Amino acid sequence: MTSPHVHENLDHQSHGDLSPEARTFNWLLDSFTSGTAGVLEAIAVSSDGLLMAMSAIKDRSNAERLAAVVSGMTSLAGGAASWYALGGLNRVVVDMAEGYLLISAISSGSVLGVVADRSANLGTVAYEMTLFAGRAGGALTPRLIAELKNSVQQ
Repeated sequence: MTSPHVHENLDHQSHGDLSPEARTFNWLLDSFTSGTAGVLEAIAVSSDGLLMAMSAIKDRSNAERLAAVVSGMTSLAGGAASWYALGGLNRVVVDMAEGYLLISAISSGSVLGVVADRSANLGTVAYEMTLFAGRAGGALTPRLIAELKNSVQQ
């Protein structure tokens, strides 16, 4: 692995003007995606439903669509949790014929959305998602969230 301050996926963001915290967040997301067996794509979505960061996804419009799905699923899960007094969101797992969509809370209302194929071990993916949230979540300040969202839109 390379340094967390060197984000290897330069095709979807301009990194020269990103803060070290933003570069580290992007590096953690790419490391999670490339280092977790079965994970195809991962995105971070802010509490307002906007794409905040994406792994090595070649098509930004695909990442935007995934962010909309993740945001909607998060809202639905939050509604059910509230209605039944079940507490805050931990994880949403959607089991499909050819793979999975997993959503996990990061912090500050932000969530991690992950697409995995059927070869993925859900326990391992969930564990790695929790590690990602622990490593990246503490750094998510309103300033960093705004910076990440702005960098993804460029």
